Amino acid sequence: MRDHVLKYLLVLPAVVVVFATAIWPLVRSFVLSFYQGRLTRPGFPQGFLGWENYYWALFEEPAFWNSVLVTTVYSILTVGLTVIIALGFALLLAPGGRFRMSVQTLLILPFAMSPALIGVSFRFMFNPEFGLFDAFFGFLIPPLADISWLADPQLAFAVCVMADVWGWIPFLTLVLIGGLGAIPRDSLEAAQVDGANGWQVFKDVTLPQLGPVLAVVIILKSIFSIKTFDQVYMLTNGGPGTATQTLSHYIYFNGMKYGQIGYSASAAWLMVIPMIFLTYAYAKLVFRKNQQ
Repeated sequence: MRDHVLKYLLVLPAVVVVFATAIWPLVRSFVLSFYQGRLTRPGFPQGFLGWENYYWALFEEPAFWNSVLVTTVYSILTVGLTVIIALGFALLLAPGGRFRMSVQTLLILPFAMSPALIGVSFRFMFNPEFGLFDAFFGFLIPPLADISWLADPQLAFAVCVMADVWGWIPFLTLVLIGGLGAIPRDSLEAAQVDGANGWQVFKDVTLPQLGPVLAVVIILKSIFSIKTFDQVYMLTNGGPGTATQTLSHYIYFNGMKYGQIGYSASAAWLMVIPMIFLTYAYAKLVFRKNQQ
């Protein structure tokens, strides 16, 4: 009996922490999404609005759909580019070599940097007066020198994508290297014996067996891309205009700057919807892999 109670007592502190830092804020934000909830007015939250905040976000606020579009395009580009480049690096590093461990150790360093620090670094590197890229283009491609990268909507968006891809490539490369290492060598050697060239081995043997790992990588990267905030905030702050305003930045902007906590909570819960489906898909893939 004592052991039966003890195991629950040992787990209790972790349950309390999770409830206080995750479950209760989620419940509280969901409740606030049905209220007016303006920080600039007394008596917070002020009045019950029902589904009005959700209706306003979905049907009355163009800025919300702009942030959804920016987030969607941003996620597609960052996920696609990161996975493709990381897979290429993984294929180059997986066969082994004298300096493989050293290269893999160096690869993790960019991922160890916080997204906010990456945003600040890229903001300075693309500065048109003293930035690294301005000096680089000025030396090699003079017509591209003195360009205000972060002042142009398309270029600023491209810089945000570039910064995110640069930060995530190392981690995904290491994950894919692990996936490639789990592929049986017998199947690769059998394909080579049958006369398959390198591309055919990759297409017919490596890629299908790497599929579950790729699916997990794509889902995880999609989740992080959808909720990206700090990197964009430090790099462009959603500008110029709203060209790089992701959904997370839009929620922060309305909640913290304008004090519309109720409306921001409703927009945040709308963002949760695709996250739930992605999380479910991720959990299903992981559990299926563990059962095999």
